[in-house]
Amino acid sequence: MSTQEPPQQKYHHITAPNATTFVQSLLEKNHIPAPHAQTITNALIQADLRGVDTHGINRLPSYLERLRRGTLNGTASPTITQTTPVVAHIDGQNGFGFVAARAGMQAAIESAQTYGIGLASVKRSNHFGMSAWLVQQALDAGMMSLVFTNSSPALPAWGGRERLLGVSPIACGAPAGAEPAFILDMAPSVAARGKIYRAARRGEEIPGDWALDGEGRRTTDARAALEGVMLPVGGPKGSGLAVMMDVFSGVLSGAAFAGNVVGPYDSENAREADVGHFLVAIRPDLFMGLGEFKERMDYLYRRVVGGGRMEGVERIYYPGEIELIEREKRLREGIPFVEAEIEALNREADRVGAPRLVVG
Repeated sequence: MSTQEPPQQKYHHITAPNATTFVQSLLEKNHIPAPHAQTITNALIQADLRGVDTHGINRLPSYLERLRRGTLNGTASPTITQTTPVVAHIDGQNGFGFVAARAGMQAAIESAQTYGIGLASVKRSNHFGMSAWLVQQALDAGMMSLVFTNSSPALPAWGGRERLLGVSPIACGAPAGAEPAFILDMAPSVAARGKIYRAARRGEEIPGDWALDGEGRRTTDARAALEGVMLPVGGPKGSGLAVMMDVFSGVLSGAAFAGNVVGPYDSENAREADVGHFLVAIRPDLFMGLGEFKERMDYLYRRVVGGGRMEGVERIYYPGEIELIEREKRLREGIPFVEAEIEALNREADRVGAPRLVVG
């Protein structure tokens, strides 16, 4: 275990418009079609604004490295097969996961608008970043949603030490009236694997209950953790949720599963990532009027945040509320990045002659 204090980091703040302009230009300079670039940019900036820095624009260098090596097809457009009136099967064609997932959610939304529910299963996709942006896509259409995906192996089955299961997020959402919408986006691990990469990039330690090193020992060293495995939240419960993600996202869709998904940081693996997704949109007025549904959601919000608090707790937050508060803050103050992150992004811009990231 390291006893050194992590180095003091200096942060610079980037406005959301500046970050958006930078990402859109960088992607288009890498020959990604403008509509695809817009989808990717939107998802990454949403993550940064919500404080999910592990899934924001710092992901770009790893995506672009896979693009350069030909293991990700940046110009691919997904194909859609309408299996039944309410079920669509999406082939991502090894393109950006953001593009395939957006197409899948849109197909599910369109089915739900007519039939009350829509489902899309996606294969041959890639990492799609933060799941909450897909929940927001459904919310913007007035829909409830479920968003599942599988991912590259990072977790052991409970009791094991072999990487087998993905740190695959479970997300869902529902609209409300006067109160904030419900958005749950969580991983079955104690922490998202992207937080380990961020800590390693920033030279920071991690908590001792996040991961095991390559020898199966708990560690606070982020780089050692990347050689080992993440730990599931709640022991066998988190492990079971990770298996569930593989069943619904990988086995059902025809995508890779059981430890065979290639990760977004694995640029040297020549195989397609073949990530699978499972997306559901549900119309919230199936059993009552929409107004009544929203009133009930508002009541649920007030009950959750207004309940009695345990000692030392100043405020109870609704799922997704902390991220909403952070979004408002970052819209005002900008998105924080350390110098090394800005330098890595600007190296990507210099490679293709794109404008550099403007601080401020």
